[in-house]
Amino acid sequence: MGWELDSIKDQTGKRVLITGANSGIGFEAARVLAGKGAEVILACRNPEKGESALADIRQDYPQSQVSLMTLDLASLASIEQFANDFKTRYDRLDILINNAGVMAPPFTRTADGFELQFGTNHLGHFALTGHLLPLLEAADAGRIVVVSSLAHRFGKLSFSNLNGEKRYLRWPAYAQSKLANLVFAQELQRRLDQAGSSVIAVAVHPGYSATNLQRHTPGGALMNKIAQSQLEGAMPTLYAATEPGISGGEYIGPDGWLEIKGRPRKARVAAKARDPQTAARLWDVSESLTQVQYLSA
Repeated sequence: MGWELDSIKDQTGKRVLITGANSGIGFEAARVLAGKGAEVILACRNPEKGESALADIRQDYPQSQVSLMTLDLASLASIEQFANDFKTRYDRLDILINNAGVMAPPFTRTADGFELQFGTNHLGHFALTGHLLPLLEAADAGRIVVVSSLAHRFGKLSFSNLNGEKRYLRWPAYAQSKLANLVFAQELQRRLDQAGSSVIAVAVHPGYSATNLQRHTPGGALMNKIAQSQLEGAMPTLYAATEPGISGGEYIGPDGWLEIKGRPRKARVAAKARDPQTAARLWDVSESLTQVQYLSA
C-alpha cells in the first residue's frame, strides 16, 4: 500500500507557510495539515480566492488555526513586504512549502521584467526563501519543500535566455523553471550543510494531477480525466513536510508507472539537475536578479 495520509503524525505546534494555497495541491496540503493540528498560513496572490479557501478549510475543521496573507511571487517588492510583515507577526517558521506556480501561459513579464514562469516559479521562491530563512533557522528543525515537476527532465537552463530575451516557447520555458526549482533545492541543501544548519530542503513533484494549472494546456480538460486527484498529487508534498525520517536533498514523487501516480517515494533526478557547476551558476544569477543574497558558498 505504501505511505498514506494516516501516516502523518499530529502536527500541533508546527507553523506552516504554503504559497499558492488557494487551489490545487497547495490547497489540499493546507487542508490536510490544518486538520492535523498545524498552524497554516495561506500565502495567496488573489485575496478573494484566498478567503474562499480559508472558509473551506474552516468549514471542514472549525477549530483549525488557519490564516491568510497576500503574496505576489511575480513582484520582488511584494515578496519583501510579505516577508517583513511575516517577521513582524511570527518569531519562527517550521515548514515553508514553495508550491505556487504558473504553467505554459502566453509570454508575460513580471513586475520586475522577468519571464513570468521563471520569475514566479523560481526567482520568486528563491527570494522568499532567502527572506524567511532566519525564521526557519529559529525553528527546532525547519523544513523547506520545493515543488518541482516531471517536466524538469525536459528542461534546460538557457543562461543566455532565462527570461525569454531571445525567444519564448511556453513549454520549454515551463520545463526550465521546474528544472530550476529542483536545482535550487539541491544547491540550497548543499549550502545549508556547509553552513551547519539544522534546516533541510526537500524537492517534490506531484506526478500528473488534475489541477487548474492545465488551463493553458491544449486538451488539458481531457487529460485531467485520467489524472490522479489533487489530494493524491499533494501527497509527495505532505510526505516531504511531515515524514520524520526524511533527509535534506531528497526528491520525492509518486511510486507508480513513470512516476505519474502512486504513493510517495524517492523519485528519479535527471543528471542535469545534479551538476554542481550549473547549480552554483544558477544561484549566482538568482542572487543578481533578485538582489537577495544568503548562504554564501
